Amino acid sequence: LDGRNKKSVVVNLKEEAGREIVLKLAKDSDVFLTNFHPSVLSDLKLTYDDIKPVNEKIIYAHATGYGETGPETEKPGYDMTAWWARSGLMNLIHTADAEPALSVAGMGDHPSAMSLFGAIMMGLYARERTGEGRKVSTSLLANGVWSNGCFIQSALCGAEPYVHQRRDDAANALVNYYETRDDKRFIIVGIRGNVDFEAVCRAIGREDLITDKRFADPQERRPNMQELIAIFDAAFVTKDMADWVELFKTYELTYAPVSEYTDLPDDEQLHANGILVEHDHPRFGKLMTISSPIDASGTEKRRPTAAPVLGQHTREVLSSLGYSDEAVGRLAGDGIIACAD
Repeated sequence: LDGRNKKSVVVNLKEEAGREIVLKLAKDSDVFLTNFHPSVLSDLKLTYDDIKPVNEKIIYAHATGYGETGPETEKPGYDMTAWWARSGLMNLIHTADAEPALSVAGMGDHPSAMSLFGAIMMGLYARERTGEGRKVSTSLLANGVWSNGCFIQSALCGAEPYVHQRRDDAANALVNYYETRDDKRFIIVGIRGNVDFEAVCRAIGREDLITDKRFADPQERRPNMQELIAIFDAAFVTKDMADWVELFKTYELTYAPVSEYTDLPDDEQLHANGILVEHDHPRFGKLMTISSPIDASGTEKRRPTAAPVLGQHTREVLSSLGYSDEAVGRLAGDGIIACAD
């Protein structure tokens, strides 16, 4: 997924001849992107200050785990640690009767990459205006804190700490998830007060709740919320998900299925919007894959190609830099580069 539409060149950066190859690539490139620690870049002489003299107009993009300064600069950074746990998200996203969950693959890497993409585009735009290149950067930690911004901002303002709740004791029965007869889950987001309350009551065939003194008034509803959730639980488990989908449409309720990822390959909405697309894999034939999340009018999105194997394009790229077949062979023999062939 993440290696699609890219070329793979393997170069030993610890050797001067390998560094020379990278500098030749940088000379005519628009963007230089790296996620090495600052100390590693310094040792390899590939910092922005090292690259800038080679190409004054280059956009140098640096992704880190914890930022470029401070006591944790050199810590190894993964999305599970820097983005998910360190930012407070891991400790926040669970109910009172559950343990914090581990992050899943790409959960923090992908949104952090989109932030870096935005920074690169801003750098390219600024270069169009000024003719000057520049360095841009972001970190997993910064993106995790941004994702958790609402709660961290509340702490910065001295607000009362968030208290974890159980699902069956949620603060609002209309913003909660429920199970259906066929063991599926959905979440309702009913934020229109009595409009949504009455719609749910009609959908489950309990119009009597609309005038029930325990629930009719929003203020009276709060101390009786656990009882209301229990009533909703008993109602929603009497029908299958497909039945509720039709009723939610009828009563114009905002909801979403709590999808299992194995359900999504057959999701009609994903196919209709080109979120899932077909591509030709050289080994496995026609496969479905996930398209990039960005569309632009007047520009045809490039179809995905298979991720390359390591060194698949080393020979091709070095040839474009002026290296002869004999030179490529020597570099490979000396361990400066690696070619897939």
